[in-house]
Amino acid sequence: MGDVINIPNPLNANEFEEIVNNIIDFLFEIAIVLAPLMIVVGAVLLVASGGNLAQTERGKNIILWAAVGFFILLLAKGIIALIESLLEVK
Repeated sequence: MGDVINIPNPLNANEFEEIVNNIIDFLFEIAIVLAPLMIVVGAVLLVASGGNLAQTERGKNIILWAAVGFFILLLAKGIIALIESLLEVK
């Protein structure tokens, strides 16, 4: 009966802000891979559209929203860094 079961923390975080930072870092790593990939997909659609206006618009929209999504993620990281700086956290 002296055996103690030790369950490690799967989140690798002890505070809520660490969890939020881990989630944002994870999303940022995914976005670094997906944003350029989606821009390439949009560019291929533009080049291969053959004058098809629907395909051209689809390619433009993919490029636009990939860039907007990546910008929002960069902005989120910047805002968090700014708030931490203003509040002198860490």
